[in-house]
Amino acid sequence: MNATSERVTSRIGLALAVTFTLCFVTGLISHLVQHPPSWFGWPSRPVWLYRVTQGTHVISGIASIPLLLAKLWSVYPKLFERPVIRSLPHALERLSILVLSAAAFFELVTGLFNVAQNYPWNFYFPQLHYAVAWVAIGSILVHVAVKLPIVRRSVAQAPEPSRRAFLRTTWLAAGVAVVATAGATVPLLRTVSGLSWRSDKGPQGLPVNRTAEAAGVVATAKDPNWRLSVVTPKGTKTYSLEELRALPRTSAELPIACVEGWSQSARWSGVSLPELLRHAGSTPGTPVRVFSLEKAGPYGISDLPGEHTADELTLLALELNGEVLDADHGFPCRIIAPNRPGVLQTKWVTRLETL
Repeated sequence: MNATSERVTSRIGLALAVTFTLCFVTGLISHLVQHPPSWFGWPSRPVWLYRVTQGTHVISGIASIPLLLAKLWSVYPKLFERPVIRSLPHALERLSILVLSAAAFFELVTGLFNVAQNYPWNFYFPQLHYAVAWVAIGSILVHVAVKLPIVRRSVAQAPEPSRRAFLRTTWLAAGVAVVATAGATVPLLRTVSGLSWRSDKGPQGLPVNRTAEAAGVVATAKDPNWRLSVVTPKGTKTYSLEELRALPRTSAELPIACVEGWSQSARWSGVSLPELLRHAGSTPGTPVRVFSLEKAGPYGISDLPGEHTADELTLLALELNGEVLDADHGFPCRIIAPNRPGVLQTKWVTRLETL
């Protein structure tokens, strides 16, 4: 590779390292929020924090795609160099590049399919995506360490005009990719993001990932005999929908932010979890396990940590934007907690258990 190519490759590589690292860190945050180890805590305020971190995760991942393609284009002549293997260090370097490229492509492509909610594979996406992320970030760190002397030498020098044009095209492609999709996360870009995968289209002006029909809960959700059970050490207290509506009401403007990167604020109204816990004979700040009428799938049960059950903005929501919840949004009631992933905002709630 000549010196000019090295300078171009180094600049693109640095940009890719930044976007991919940002994507990795925010993805790690999302994983920890959804599967918290004992040492991890996630606050309930500010209410928009997860919206920002997960939106950044998806946007930085999308920006990484044209950068990765440009990076590979800038080095592809090296793939045809002979001899294929010159020495053991050279063989290890080539192997590390192969691992890096494969892991990075896997992460970005599967992440893009996840954003589109299209899963043409048989494996469980979150688990494998998380595992390969560690492989990708590890191989990037090794590659940067190996190439650091070249990067230092190259970035200090300006590339030739033809190479500058290639860099401008790369930055433009990355920018277009971000603007074309970022409206799902950034409301100000919603009108110009032609490829935005979510909008305000949906029942009551809010998108829906999983409908009541898909969850198999239409009949049970609309059953007039439905009751909410609240289980505490003092016993089990049950509430009809009318009894819940008779409790003190709390309303709040809260965003719902999904792992696919889309987010949107809405006006929610219902019973605050602290109020409901006090009414049922428990104490706010006690962790609560939430059970849905949906039996299949990994999100029929979620855990609300004490940080959230003590927050007055954590709601057992009964209304959305001034209307009774649509079945697709969780009728008869659902959890809406500040600063939580959408997959943990359990719909069609039937039971709460203090832990």
